[in-house]
Amino acid sequence: MSDSQDSRLIRRGLLLEYLTLGWNVVGSVVVFAAAWRARSVALAGFGLDSLVEIVASVVVVWQLKGTGRGREKLALRAIGVAFFLLAAYVLVQAFYVIMFADKSEPSSLGIIWLTLTVVTMLLLALGKSRTGRALGNEVLKAEARVTLVDAYLAASVLAGLTLNAAFGWWWADPVASLVIVGYGLKEGRHAWKEAA
Repeated sequence: MSDSQDSRLIRRGLLLEYLTLGWNVVGSVVVFAAAWRARSVALAGFGLDSLVEIVASVVVVWQLKGTGRGREKLALRAIGVAFFLLAAYVLVQAFYVIMFADKSEPSSLGIIWLTLTVVTMLLLALGKSRTGRALGNEVLKAEARVTLVDAYLAASVLAGLTLNAAFGWWWADPVASLVIVGYGLKEGRHAWKEAA
């Protein structure tokens, strides 16, 4: 592959990461506002996950720009710790909501944003995967999988919110948040191993 092709692919990879960063920055504000209004543990957990995704995208930008040499292991450890804290927070909140029947309210804003997020993350994951393969860049390919999982998480939280809104199944919100707990623990372990 020529240097000009490499440069073009790196620019595309950076653009995809910047789009991911922008979406997650705006999304974390929207999701936290919706979570606060609806008292939704699943939305709050997804908002925290968006913050972790922001850090992951920054690590990839460092790597693509070549300025993050020597920082990847520290960043991966920080990401691992953040995922563990995310899992602990969501687990405690879900337990509290279920034990005390602290019902969340339906959230139209959350449903709309998560629907858009599922579509956006699927498209970004596809673009990152193709660009990573063309570049032979394992970091970008790995981050494409993280983005794909983000789409799946958004879909699981969306399912909980929709069930609550449609049928009044208030318990669907904390149950959906448990998907984030499993994901947080899995990704936290993975990031910690990668940093070793």
